[in-house]
Amino acid sequence: MDPAIDLNVDHGRQLLRHTVATLAYRGGKAVRGAPESFADFQVRQGTRTPAQILAHIGDLMDWAYSQATGAEAWHNSGPLPWPQEVDRFFAAVKTFDDYLASQAPLHTPAERLFQGAIADALTHVGQIAMLRRIDGAPVKGENYSRADIVAGRVGPEQTAPRREFD
Repeated sequence: MDPAIDLNVDHGRQLLRHTVATLAYRGGKAVRGAPESFADFQVRQGTRTPAQILAHIGDLMDWAYSQATGAEAWHNSGPLPWPQEVDRFFAAVKTFDDYLASQAPLHTPAERLFQGAIADALTHVGQIAMLRRIDGAPVKGENYSRADIVAGRVGPEQTAPRREFD
């Protein structure tokens, strides 16, 4: 057996935590410094606003937490004012990450948590970043493989990008 493999570590759970930290990093970058008017920006009638998308991401994280704890529940939240919605995003990500960091059992397989709520949330962060560009306040790209993303760092305070580009 390879001595580098620790059989006491749940690798699926570790990957989920890193993915959630990636969501916090990329989500934080997408919402940070957005103009005040951005929350209500619409490409056209009937499309979601950034505030509605961010509320949905918060709902996705709440749903993932409920699945992980064995009390699955879904809620459709209306958007809060932008600063509160940003706070809610980070709070929901932290609640989910705290559970993943605990020794409590996962009541839903890691793969299912990833393919549902987490993958959907990553998609929606990309939508917010795209809407920023369309609205005239683009988020700088970066080499995300070089970003300092660490499991457990899921709040608004993230390390500065290592290599951004336009």
